[in-house]
Amino acid sequence: MSTDSSDLFGALLDAPAGTRTVPVLVPMPAPKPYSYSVPDGMAVEAGSLVQVPLGPRQVIGVVWDGGEDGVDPKKLRPITHVFDCPPLSKEMREFIDWVAAYTLSPPGLVARMALRAPNAFEPEPMAEGLRFVGGEPERMTPARARVLDTASHGVSWTRTGLAHAAGVSTSVVDGLISQGLFEIIFLPPPPVVAKPDPDFASSRLQGPQKDAAEEILCEVTKGEFAVSLIDGVTGSGKTEVYFEAIAETLRRGKQVLILLPEIALTASFLERFQDRFGAKPAEWHSDLAPRMREKVWRQAVTGEIRVVAGARSALFLPFEDLGLIIIDEEHDPAYKQEDRVYYNARDMAVVRGRIGNFPVVLVSATPSLESQVNGQSGRYSTIHLPTRYGEAALPDLHLVDMRRHAPKREGFLSPVLIRAIGKTVEKGEQALLFLNRRGYAPLTLCRVCGHRFQCPQCSSWLVEHRFRSQLQCHQCGHTERTPEACPECGTLDHLVACGPGVERIAEEVERHFPDARTIVLSSDIMGGVKRLRLELEAIAKGEADIVIGTQLVAKGHNFPLMTLVGIVDADLGLANGDPRAAERTFQLLSQVTGRAGRTGLKSHGLLQTYQPQHPVMQAIVSGDASAFYEREIAERERASLPPFGRLASIIVSAETRHDAENHARGMRSAAPQVSGISVLGPAEAPLALVRGRYRFRLLVHGRRSSDMQAFLRSMLAQAPKERGSVHVQLDIDPQSFL
Repeated sequence: MSTDSSDLFGALLDAPAGTRTVPVLVPMPAPKPYSYSVPDGMAVEAGSLVQVPLGPRQVIGVVWDGGEDGVDPKKLRPITHVFDCPPLSKEMREFIDWVAAYTLSPPGLVARMALRAPNAFEPEPMAEGLRFVGGEPERMTPARARVLDTASHGVSWTRTGLAHAAGVSTSVVDGLISQGLFEIIFLPPPPVVAKPDPDFASSRLQGPQKDAAEEILCEVTKGEFAVSLIDGVTGSGKTEVYFEAIAETLRRGKQVLILLPEIALTASFLERFQDRFGAKPAEWHSDLAPRMREKVWRQAVTGEIRVVAGARSALFLPFEDLGLIIIDEEHDPAYKQEDRVYYNARDMAVVRGRIGNFPVVLVSATPSLESQVNGQSGRYSTIHLPTRYGEAALPDLHLVDMRRHAPKREGFLSPVLIRAIGKTVEKGEQALLFLNRRGYAPLTLCRVCGHRFQCPQCSSWLVEHRFRSQLQCHQCGHTERTPEACPECGTLDHLVACGPGVERIAEEVERHFPDARTIVLSSDIMGGVKRLRLELEAIAKGEADIVIGTQLVAKGHNFPLMTLVGIVDADLGLANGDPRAAERTFQLLSQVTGRAGRTGLKSHGLLQTYQPQHPVMQAIVSGDASAFYEREIAERERASLPPFGRLASIIVSAETRHDAENHARGMRSAAPQVSGISVLGPAEAPLALVRGRYRFRLLVHGRRSSDMQAFLRSMLAQAPKERGSVHVQLDIDPQSFL
């Protein structure tokens, strides 16, 4: 497909130019498309995927909008190849331009996210198949008879498929081929997944769920842009409600995209989808094998795939005819990408729906404040599901005041929680302990000299992972073996772990309940996604008594026997200066406690806290989510914070602290004087050193009506140019403040 050959490069320079020019957007940080000539006889249009020379290389590109630029075609290098692939639609090109303009990112980098599978640009090769042409073998055997009976119905088969269907080895099929009983034919490549049937299973909705489905179908039936927010408590049947919207979209011949924050871990969702539609959706996420990614990309752009369930990057798949986007768990921070192009997939999904003129559905038990405000203002239509599906009831929630019920020495579980776990296990039910902290302990120090183990490249402590005998930095991934002696003073056996992680809680649980079956769920356990899926299935089948997990357990899983949820440290998310800390803590703890009692069993939730009077804690145990949202919305409005104001974060990093600080100060001085927009900083970022780079931060704050992008463009134009190791990263609508 591409080459760096000097012979080819020379031939390209001598290639005949055409009579017209076109702009081509290449997937790299270029500010605008480059102009190329179109050789005589080559047919291209806006959106065509092409190969073009760029320096000594051949790169992928997209013919962009804009027409000829007046440059003599003879002075330009020609396009070298046009891929046999449907062009990117006008809506997709407009979406790429919009995202680039909003995030202030080079359009080529945004286009790169839509071109992640270059090997899929050409059609898949035909598969070799067999067709029975009649006749009898020289010698009939039972195995040969099964093959002929299977193949005698006029259906074409692959060699291995026929052998499998007949229950024989491939050598039996080969023998019949050699005798001329089958002819070789070529079959189109098989689809990644079967087409879903919107009428495969009838709806089982009842009461509020049925009413909600009717509301959402009204929007879908119009086939026009509209945003709906399904706001329902955990276990209220939100998934089944939006399945009806998917069914109607499929009946209308349109494609559907379902965004999920952790698609790689949600095998149960795929099974529920299959139960409803008779086939699974195609998956799209980072753990997909490269060959499968190519198949999914190709079949989405040709329209063979009707439904894709994917992570945030699936938003940039160039569907043939997209007619609906579902954003499940729309509040989840995982929808924010913080690398190269900084974007929020939830917000960009709404933009894609507006550009394509089709409906978008947001779904959450704990909607983001932005979505709540949009619902209250009428920009979104809100559908409420206040009760759980069927006979299930929400768990009874109680606060455990850790000042009155202190754990024993070297422990982190209160006597109240330990007794509740014991009663739950005795009844043959499951208990979940939640702590959003990986590893064994967040800090290791020496009792003798006070030495603390810190990452050599980051301003963060090394986290002990006792299961692997390692100390690890959760910012850059640096690891080192856990030593026996202090590297500072050399004292043996005086290193102490400070604070708990999930591994340490597992150790404490095993001391109290040695006969219980315990599973630890964390993103860094050995075995990766495959093992996590297996362990989630084991929990759902009742093959564990006590589950100890990080925020992975809050991702919409359904555990039928789970009747107790214990929050080990409910205050953890409140201990920072993030303006979204209260909202995030409320959402996370509500989602975790919602894992209990989803099948009708009596359930409980215990939240260990040193701040029982905190509004977040009171809102969770009272079940009065509306009061919490009202309070948070009022505070945001008073401070003109999103969604009532606008924020942009600028991170300046460099290999030396001096360079980073000086450049940040230069940017601050270059900020234009604009009414309603102010610049705070520069100041050292909370994580001042990451991967050996020093970081300074500026925060730009403006009114909701402020033109933040114009302000930042002017600021960047007047600011000092990036030199040496200096790098500037912009984040519009930041979610993280580290």
